[in-house]
Amino acid sequence: MTGIVYKSTGSSYTVKSFDNQFFDCRIKGKFRMKGIKSTNPIAVGDIVDFELDETTDETIGQINNIHDRKNYIVRKSVNLSKQTHIIASNIDVVFLLITINNPPTTTSFIDRFLVTAEAYGIEAILVFNKIDTYDEAMIEEQLFLEYVYSQIGYKCLKVSAIGKEGIDSLKKEMLGKVSMFSGHSGVGKSTLVNALEPTLNLKTKVISEQSKQGQHTTTFAEMYDLSFDAKIIDTPGIKGFGIVDMEPTEISDYFPEFFALKEQCKFNNCLHKEEPNCSVKKALDENKIAWSRYASYLKILEGDDDHYRQDVYNDDRIASDETRK
Repeated sequence: MTGIVYKSTGSSYTVKSFDNQFFDCRIKGKFRMKGIKSTNPIAVGDIVDFELDETTDETIGQINNIHDRKNYIVRKSVNLSKQTHIIASNIDVVFLLITINNPPTTTSFIDRFLVTAEAYGIEAILVFNKIDTYDEAMIEEQLFLEYVYSQIGYKCLKVSAIGKEGIDSLKKEMLGKVSMFSGHSGVGKSTLVNALEPTLNLKTKVISEQSKQGQHTTTFAEMYDLSFDAKIIDTPGIKGFGIVDMEPTEISDYFPEFFALKEQCKFNNCLHKEEPNCSVKKALDENKIAWSRYASYLKILEGDDDHYRQDVYNDDRIASDETRK
């Protein structure tokens, strides 16, 4: 049988077969380690082959093959720096939820996300959420960010899950597609999904006033069928993405506005730092490229991703690792 992984809880998987039945599945023993350098060999969105084991009281599917992924999104695993964690696969469009202040979303977070999406060939759309809470200064900042990113070519949407603003425009972008919503904890992913599909009733939590960060409510990624011919993958609230398996000379290729100028640089392998006759630096001086984008590029180039690959349980995991030494 063949189906799509709708939920992963580490060792067990919920798979929806192509004839619309759900099965609990496990991985067949040795299959787990076969050349897969990720901490989770199977991710939500994977298309898998499985066979049913009906020798026990409950029917369990044994997954024996993963179909090739058309794409996937990763983050660095927290405590195994050489391995990666696949968040979701076979995604048509990824929506990055951005909040201006509650909690704040930094441009470096946005840019890392966009670089990852570009690298893995997934369309990314920026969604400014909680617009019902904006004061004048926040509206100005939102308009500036929208200008920066729409100039590069990224679609930007404005929504309010609470006020039901912009929901129809968002639905249009989701029709017939597998969508993923991502962003910091507390940006309102679950609230927004509930506004799109009230019957789902995903768990939400209030922002912690002290840290201005959301408390984690989604523990594992999960896919849902929506009533308007769309699928959505709800992902754990994470603090950021690591840039995985990327050569320094490749990074600028995933900044579309840098890539467009690359051929005009004097050197083929220009890193757009100290090199003479660099078209990217020239465009920067002429304010044709946003300084925030260039700053993000330098941070990624220098590998400064310690702040971005952490998830909200990182401190607990480190403490747990210490006790096992």
